[in-house]
Amino acid sequence: MIIQKHDVNLNTPTGTMRCTVYRPQGDGKFPCIIFYSEIFQQTAPIARSAAMMAGHGFVVIVPEVFHELNPIGTVLGYDDQGKDKGNADKFTKPLESHDSDTVAILDFFAKAEYCTGQFGSMGVCLGGHLAYRAALNPRIQATFCLYATDIHSNTIPCGEGNDSFTRTGEIQGEIVMVWGKQDPHVPIEGRQKIYQQLIDTNRLFSWHEFNAQHAFMRDEGDRYDPALALECYTKAVALFQRALHKA
Repeated sequence: MIIQKHDVNLNTPTGTMRCTVYRPQGDGKFPCIIFYSEIFQQTAPIARSAAMMAGHGFVVIVPEVFHELNPIGTVLGYDDQGKDKGNADKFTKPLESHDSDTVAILDFFAKAEYCTGQFGSMGVCLGGHLAYRAALNPRIQATFCLYATDIHSNTIPCGEGNDSFTRTGEIQGEIVMVWGKQDPHVPIEGRQKIYQQLIDTNRLFSWHEFNAQHAFMRDEGDRYDPALALECYTKAVALFQRALHKA
């Protein structure tokens, strides 16, 4: 499908949040995917991933995940300065503020004339965690998480007992977890901890581990694996077509 792109500024309890929307051209209503970025916000690789998904018949919404902490439109570089700023933002913004961002997105796009009112979540790195976190909201019907950081370690600030790992049992939709075995950010002990929690809480999930490094989906840099990226896009499209394209 040919797609179009536009920005929407949403009011949230913590300030204005810009969302970039990628969606098919022409008339019609389509299911929505909230696509959560890395700590760098909407870089060129994130934009290309969102466009890839939108071209399969989805409205893909990319929020600025640290809108409270940066001017609108901020994109951090894939360098030490950008990494340091992004990590500082990650450890400053509490999960509760991410929750209210998600609610603002759901409320707005549920009423958009081009949306069916069905929602999924997807994300990479920090965004994988935020997609997992969004799945705690019962309006999220399916979730695709790529090398989600900080779930196992509970290192993003939040209220006591409100961390994503502890609340896993509240996830109602189907969830797919994708990992790189050579990812130092989520070692085998962390992956096993999350896997066991999904088993213990009897969630509907699929689990994939590849011989890949962290950020293997990012089509810039020396960790990019095009073949695995294509396989993951295929799996994500299949999940959302099955879970969201329902009568």
